[in-house]
Amino acid sequence: MFYKEWKFFYKKIVDDFDFSIKKDNLAANILDRLLKKYKLIYIEELNDLIFNKEVIVFGAGPSLENSIKIYKKNFSNKIKITADGATSALIERKIKPDIIVTDLDGNVKDQIKANSDGSFVIIHAHGDNIKKIKKYVPKFKGKLLGSTQTDPKLYENVYNFGGFTDGDRAVYLADHFNAKKIFLVGFDFNGEIGKYSFSKNKDKNIKLKKLKWCKHLIELLMKNKNNIHYLKIGSYINK
Repeated sequence: MFYKEWKFFYKKIVDDFDFSIKKDNLAANILDRLLKKYKLIYIEELNDLIFNKEVIVFGAGPSLENSIKIYKKNFSNKIKITADGATSALIERKIKPDIIVTDLDGNVKDQIKANSDGSFVIIHAHGDNIKKIKKYVPKFKGKLLGSTQTDPKLYENVYNFGGFTDGDRAVYLADHFNAKKIFLVGFDFNGEIGKYSFSKNKDKNIKLKKLKWCKHLIELLMKNKNNIHYLKIGSYINK
């Protein structure tokens, strides 16, 4: 998805949460400036990593741990994309993510370590994480790109592939670069919040509201695609 398609949804999200577009733009500007000092890989390399590949996107829902346990043997030949806190669940089980999509709300130390070990990290900028961007971005030493909710045309290293929460942005990323198949692991929309969401000190109602948007945005993709599948315990994954 490109911004010309995404801006319709972005406006609705801004209105729903009373977000500040000005602060979102400020965050993207700060992230772009910080990323300019890095020797970044070209966007084409991200395309090569995903294009026509089978991809697993890991959300941070309550079913994540059991799903990893059951399906771990099927992960090795697929590109693994983690949504923020889900990164820690994989690392704890000795699984290295290929790509991490994060707004720095999870265990950032795990993400920095994975980045140094070769994981490609896409750091998202929004009005509420400016302090974290300033604090943590300089600590990443591996492959990095930035993402934004706003119009990315003014930025050199910050992109917009569509999506709102870390989970659905990871799915939109895989779709944007034409993954062959996309399996969704740890995506739960039953009113429960998984421990890898790291939401202990956050407003639960806001989190659940964001999860509703996550579900809605993923389902919008699924209406027009036949290659996106929720992977629940007991279902089948191609080997």
